[in-house]
Amino acid sequence: MVVWIGVTTALMAALIAIAQADIKRVLAYSTVSQLGLMMVSLGVGGVAAGIMHLLAHGFFKALLFLGAGSVIHGCHHEQDIRKMGGLRLLMPVTFLTYAVGMMALSGVPLFFSGGWTKEEILHAAAHWPKSHVPYYLALAGVILTALYMTRQVIYVFFGNRRAGSLHAHESPRVMTMPLIVLALCAVFFSAVLTPAWPWFHGYLTGERVHFEISRLIQPMLFVSLALVGAGVGLGFWMYRKAGMQDRDRAPETDPLEYAQPALFRFLENKMWLDEFYDRTVIAFATMCARVSDWMDRHVWDGLVRGFGGFGELFGIFTSNVDERGINAGVDETTAGTRSLGRLMSAAHSGQIQTYLGVVAIGMLVLLLFYAWLA
Repeated sequence: MVVWIGVTTALMAALIAIAQADIKRVLAYSTVSQLGLMMVSLGVGGVAAGIMHLLAHGFFKALLFLGAGSVIHGCHHEQDIRKMGGLRLLMPVTFLTYAVGMMALSGVPLFFSGGWTKEEILHAAAHWPKSHVPYYLALAGVILTALYMTRQVIYVFFGNRRAGSLHAHESPRVMTMPLIVLALCAVFFSAVLTPAWPWFHGYLTGERVHFEISRLIQPMLFVSLALVGAGVGLGFWMYRKAGMQDRDRAPETDPLEYAQPALFRFLENKMWLDEFYDRTVIAFATMCARVSDWMDRHVWDGLVRGFGGFGELFGIFTSNVDERGINAGVDETTAGTRSLGRLMSAAHSGQIQTYLGVVAIGMLVLLLFYAWLA
């Protein structure tokens, strides 16, 4: 299940990224796609490959997002890639570092860390015993990654200068220096991930490793190179004329939109996933909230008030029983006992002759009673 969810997420996000015009939104959907690829790696058993891709992705995706921020800053907060163009000469540092991030994300082998990790993922998917379909879909995802990144780079850094880049300038060093550091990390981190000395892979798996230069050249290297080349070549062929219109004109029509307007609109609107989510999950949650509100107002609140009223009536009843029954009975009993005590205390005069007279009368009564019984 994890494999199929991951590969579906990777492909859908990559397809959506092809039709986005916001420079950061392209990278955001690219991140979703790469996370799906990592889930594929975990699902097919390539845990080490997924973790290595996560680490490598942290370097080059941070580079790309900061590079996008540099472009937006240099273009005075413009984010539509169709309004940019020609920035490779105006922003050379941003362009070179962004190109490094683009090649690392696309999976260019040998010199960029993303190439090694994607090869590891593809190798793990190719040896998954249950099905080879995720492997072929992952191959398509690699091509799409190279395609949408080539599209973005052409729109932003090549072609004529357009309305959003007329007054563009290179970002200050406080922004370009982190780009340089991250670009160097994206390149030199490949030494950590190289299969010639896979010590990091061995550290993650607990296996013993040794240096072997012949591992650099493997069949998957040529597969990866062919996939990246196909994606870059397809992107260059589709968007080679993008951004060549006059700079004062409105943003041009995307070549894919021109060729397949319905498909492009479908991808541009994120496959209508937001609308579908709004009409299903959000609508269901809204309905549940309204039902809960009605139940709270008309059912639970009434029940609580009813139980509260019953408790109040029971309190009044017990109060009356306590005050008019128990307390009154105790008060009357004590008053009678007190009166009886006063009556009996009057008979105790303290005179001996009176007591002897009472004893004599008592004895006489007893004698008469015994005589009557005899």
